[in-house]
Amino acid sequence: MTHKGTKTIKTPRLTLRPLCWEDREPMFRNWESDPAVTEFLRWPAAVSLEETDRILGEWIASYRDPSFYQWAIVLDELGEPIGTISVVGQDEKTEKVHIGYCIGKRWWGSGITTEAYAAIIPFFFEEVGVNRIESQHDPNNPGSGRVMQKCGLTYEGTLRQADYSNKGIVDACMYSLLASEYFARKQG
Repeated sequence: MTHKGTKTIKTPRLTLRPLCWEDREPMFRNWESDPAVTEFLRWPAAVSLEETDRILGEWIASYRDPSFYQWAIVLDELGEPIGTISVVGQDEKTEKVHIGYCIGKRWWGSGITTEAYAAIIPFFFEEVGVNRIESQHDPNNPGSGRVMQKCGLTYEGTLRQADYSNKGIVDACMYSLLASEYFARKQG
Protein backbone atom coordinates (compact mmCIF):
# COMPACT_ATOMS: atom_id res chain seq x y z
CA MET A 1 0.00 0.00 0.00
CA THR A 2 1.12 3.53 -0.73
CA HIS A 3 -0.42 5.63 2.02
CA LYS A 4 -1.74 9.05 1.06
CA GLY A 5 -3.24 10.31 4.32
CA THR A 6 -6.70 11.75 4.84
CA LYS A 7 -7.12 13.76 1.67
CA THR A 8 -10.27 15.75 0.91
CA ILE A 9 -12.86 13.95 -1.23
CA LYS A 10 -15.97 15.60 -2.71
CA THR A 11 -19.32 13.99 -3.53
CA PRO A 12 -22.55 15.59 -4.78
CA ARG A 13 -23.70 16.41 -1.21
CA LEU A 14 -20.63 15.94 0.94
CA THR A 15 -17.10 17.01 1.64
CA LEU A 16 -14.97 14.35 3.32
CA ARG A 17 -12.00 16.06 4.97
CA PRO A 18 -9.71 15.97 8.00
CA LEU A 19 -11.24 17.22 11.22
CA CYS A 20 -10.00 20.48 12.75
CA TRP A 21 -10.46 22.31 16.06
CA GLU A 22 -13.38 24.32 14.65
CA ASP A 23 -15.29 21.01 14.43
CA ARG A 24 -15.32 20.40 18.19
CA GLU A 25 -18.81 21.77 18.94
CA PRO A 26 -20.56 20.26 15.88
CA MET A 27 -18.78 16.96 16.60
CA PHE A 28 -20.06 16.94 20.18
CA ARG A 29 -23.55 18.15 19.24
CA ASN A 30 -24.17 16.14 16.07
CA TRP A 31 -22.97 12.66 17.03
CA GLU A 32 -20.32 12.31 19.74
CA SER A 33 -22.66 12.92 22.69
CA ASP A 34 -25.61 10.81 21.48
CA PRO A 35 -25.93 7.35 23.12
CA ALA A 36 -28.14 6.22 20.21
CA VAL A 37 -25.22 6.84 17.83
CA THR A 38 -22.70 4.96 19.98
CA GLU A 39 -25.00 2.07 20.94
CA PHE A 40 -23.26 -0.40 18.60
CA LEU A 41 -19.80 1.23 18.74
CA ARG A 42 -16.78 0.58 20.95
CA TRP A 43 -16.64 4.02 22.56
CA PRO A 44 -19.21 5.57 24.89
CA ALA A 45 -21.01 8.80 24.14
CA ALA A 46 -19.08 11.85 25.29
CA VAL A 47 -20.58 13.57 28.32
CA SER A 48 -18.59 16.79 27.99
CA LEU A 49 -16.95 18.97 25.38
CA GLU A 50 -13.63 18.25 27.12
CA GLU A 51 -13.95 14.56 26.19
CA THR A 52 -14.54 15.55 22.58
CA ASP A 53 -11.50 17.86 22.75
CA ARG A 54 -9.32 14.97 23.91
CA ILE A 55 -10.30 12.63 21.08
CA LEU A 56 -10.21 15.42 18.50
CA GLY A 57 -6.73 16.39 19.65
CA GLU A 58 -5.56 12.78 19.22
CA TRP A 59 -6.99 12.65 15.70
CA ILE A 60 -5.52 16.00 14.67
CA ALA A 61 -2.07 14.88 15.88
CA SER A 62 -2.47 11.58 14.00
CA TYR A 63 -2.96 13.33 10.65
CA ARG A 64 0.85 13.61 10.44
CA ASP A 65 0.89 9.84 9.83
CA PRO A 66 0.08 9.13 6.15
CA SER A 67 -1.46 5.77 7.14
CA PHE A 68 -4.07 7.51 9.34
CA TYR A 69 -7.48 7.92 7.69
CA GLN A 70 -10.21 9.77 9.60
CA TRP A 71 -12.64 11.88 7.60
CA ALA A 72 -15.23 14.32 8.84
CA ILE A 73 -18.44 13.80 6.89
CA VAL A 74 -19.48 17.38 6.15
CA LEU A 75 -22.97 17.89 4.74
CA ASP A 76 -22.34 20.78 2.34
CA GLU A 77 -25.78 22.38 2.80
CA LEU A 78 -25.18 22.48 6.56
CA GLY A 79 -21.51 23.40 6.39
CA GLU A 80 -20.44 21.33 9.39
CA PRO A 81 -19.52 17.72 10.15
CA ILE A 82 -22.32 15.31 10.95
CA GLY A 83 -20.23 12.16 11.43
CA THR A 84 -17.01 10.38 10.55
CA ILE A 85 -15.75 7.58 8.35
CA SER A 86 -12.35 6.09 9.01
CA VAL A 87 -9.94 3.20 8.84
CA VAL A 88 -10.32 1.51 12.22
CA GLY A 89 -7.89 -1.29 11.42
CA GLN A 90 -5.40 -2.19 8.71
CA ASP A 91 -2.96 -4.92 7.80
CA GLU A 92 0.01 -4.13 5.56
CA LYS A 93 0.77 -7.80 4.82
CA THR A 94 -2.67 -8.48 3.37
CA GLU A 95 -3.10 -4.89 2.11
CA LYS A 96 -6.39 -4.64 3.97
CA VAL A 97 -8.27 -1.72 5.51
CA HIS A 98 -11.22 -2.07 7.87
CA ILE A 99 -13.70 0.80 7.59
CA GLY A 100 -15.90 2.12 10.39
CA TYR A 101 -18.35 5.00 10.39
CA CYS A 102 -20.88 6.85 12.45
CA ILE A 103 -23.32 9.62 11.67
CA GLY A 104 -25.70 11.72 13.72
CA LYS A 105 -29.14 10.19 14.25
CA ARG A 106 -30.83 13.13 12.52
CA TRP A 107 -29.29 11.97 9.20
CA TRP A 108 -29.90 8.21 9.49
CA GLY A 109 -31.62 6.70 6.47
CA SER A 110 -30.72 9.61 4.17
CA GLY A 111 -28.06 7.80 2.14
CA ILE A 112 -25.28 10.04 3.45
CA THR A 113 -23.22 7.24 4.99
CA THR A 114 -23.53 5.21 1.78
CA GLU A 115 -22.44 8.23 -0.25
CA ALA A 116 -19.42 8.77 2.01
CA TYR A 117 -18.42 5.09 1.97
CA ALA A 118 -18.80 4.84 -1.82
CA ALA A 119 -16.52 7.88 -2.19
CA ILE A 120 -13.60 6.39 -0.29
CA ILE A 121 -13.65 3.04 -2.12
CA PRO A 122 -11.99 4.35 -5.33
CA PHE A 123 -9.47 6.28 -3.23
CA PHE A 124 -8.34 3.13 -1.43
CA PHE A 125 -8.22 0.85 -4.49
CA GLU A 126 -6.88 3.32 -7.06
CA GLU A 127 -4.61 5.59 -5.00
CA VAL A 128 -3.57 3.68 -1.87
CA GLY A 129 -3.48 0.28 -3.57
CA VAL A 130 -5.36 -1.81 -1.03
CA ASN A 131 -6.33 -5.38 -1.90
CA ARG A 132 -9.31 -5.66 0.47
CA ILE A 133 -11.77 -3.26 2.05
CA GLU A 134 -13.83 -4.75 4.85
CA SER A 135 -16.41 -3.69 7.41
CA GLN A 136 -18.52 -5.40 10.00
CA HIS A 137 -21.67 -4.70 11.95
CA ASP A 138 -23.64 -6.10 14.85
CA PRO A 139 -26.55 -8.24 13.52
CA ASN A 140 -28.84 -6.06 15.66
CA ASN A 141 -27.82 -3.03 13.59
CA PRO A 142 -28.98 -4.08 10.08
CA GLY A 143 -28.96 -0.51 8.75
CA SER A 144 -25.18 -0.56 8.92
CA GLY A 145 -25.14 -3.74 6.85
CA ARG A 146 -27.35 -2.10 4.21
CA VAL A 147 -24.69 0.62 3.79
CA MET A 148 -22.11 -2.10 3.09
CA GLN A 149 -24.38 -3.90 0.63
CA LYS A 150 -25.23 -0.69 -1.26
CA CYS A 151 -21.50 0.01 -1.61
CA GLY A 152 -20.94 -3.37 -3.27
CA LEU A 153 -19.39 -5.26 -0.37
CA THR A 154 -20.12 -8.99 -0.17
CA TYR A 155 -21.47 -10.61 2.99
CA GLU A 156 -18.97 -13.26 4.09
CA GLY A 157 -20.66 -14.58 7.21
CA THR A 158 -21.32 -13.87 10.85
CA LEU A 159 -18.47 -14.35 13.29
CA ARG A 160 -19.92 -15.54 16.58
CA GLN A 161 -19.03 -13.47 19.64
CA ALA A 162 -16.04 -12.06 17.74
CA ASP A 163 -16.37 -8.37 18.59
CA TYR A 164 -17.29 -6.03 21.41
CA SER A 165 -19.29 -2.83 21.66
CA ASN A 166 -21.18 -0.85 24.24
CA LYS A 167 -23.53 -3.85 24.28
CA GLY A 168 -20.75 -6.21 25.45
CA ILE A 169 -19.43 -9.18 23.46
CA VAL A 170 -21.34 -9.36 20.17
CA ASP A 171 -21.50 -11.22 16.89
CA ALA A 172 -19.99 -9.53 13.82
CA CYS A 173 -21.45 -9.70 10.31
CA MET A 174 -18.43 -9.41 7.99
CA TYR A 175 -18.48 -7.81 4.53
CA SER A 176 -15.69 -7.19 2.04
CA LEU A 177 -14.81 -5.90 -1.39
CA LEU A 178 -11.64 -7.04 -3.17
CA ALA A 179 -9.57 -4.98 -5.59
CA SER A 180 -10.14 -7.57 -8.33
CA GLU A 181 -13.93 -7.24 -7.91
CA TYR A 182 -13.76 -3.46 -7.86
CA PHE A 183 -11.69 -3.19 -11.05
CA ALA A 184 -13.80 -5.84 -12.85
CA ARG A 185 -16.99 -3.90 -12.03
CA LYS A 186 -15.37 -0.65 -13.11
CA GLN A 187 -14.45 -2.12 -16.51
CA GLY A 188 -17.82 -3.84 -16.97
